[in-house]
Amino acid sequence: MTTELRPIIQLGNPTLRQKAAWVEDVHDPAIQQIIDDLIATVAKANGVGIASPQVAQSYRLFIVASRPNARYPHAPQMEPTAMINPKKVSHSSEVVKDWEGCLSVPGIRGLVPRYQAIEVEYTDRNGNLQKQELTNFVARIFQHEFDHLDGVIFIDRVESTLEMITEQEYQKLVSSNTK
Repeated sequence: MTTELRPIIQLGNPTLRQKAAWVEDVHDPAIQQIIDDLIATVAKANGVGIASPQVAQSYRLFIVASRPNARYPHAPQMEPTAMINPKKVSHSSEVVKDWEGCLSVPGIRGLVPRYQAIEVEYTDRNGNLQKQELTNFVARIFQHEFDHLDGVIFIDRVESTLEMITEQEYQKLVSSNTK
């Protein structure tokens, strides 16, 4: 199987607003191909996560692939992980607002409130059930990608349009902010 970069659909495409379908067979070669393509696509696009609906494949499947890059210079490093039919089991009471962007909404960032810590379950690409506690930035990625499976985009969660900025202004903000 060769990996291909898939086109990322943009806000306005109806697939982004659909509830994604359950993955029935993790071992289906088409699902395994989508996983490989998503991992390649998110890396090329400087993303830290990508959901299957973003490449017009409406399945309950996403990749969490946190790593420092041009869009997220302070992101922690981790192996790209396919999360199939994911569930949020529980979450912290603490909610934190931080900046998010989306490969399907280029050029815009918004301050999005998310749970600080979440406990999740998902099936990995080998068909094994995984349980994990995710915190901080990785928890934010999971929640952002999980929203895509239900047709929710980060801009739906921004509390005020005053909490939205362009990517250009965000980069100025980040480069002047030494973490």
